[in-house]
Amino acid sequence: MSDLNTEFEAAKARVKQLDERPDNDTLLKLYALYKQGSEGDVHGEKPGFFDFVGTAKYEAWSKLSGMDRDEAKRQYIALVDKLSG
Repeated sequence: MSDLNTEFEAAKARVKQLDERPDNDTLLKLYALYKQGSEGDVHGEKPGFFDFVGTAKYEAWSKLSGMDRDEAKRQYIALVDKLSG
């Protein structure tokens, strides 16, 4: 596993141990960067209208379409580092 992937997995573990729960916008950004870094561009059907959380997550992830997976991993790690700081 590359160093970037190792750091990405470590950041994934650290985010669960944050002292404070990030605000919703930050949580969506973390989610989107994680999904883009681990799975690439958004796929699957957009959740239904009344699934507000699912729709917000889908839309946040879709905004990152085209972003390189390694770049998404780097941004995810940087954001977790900032939140942990």
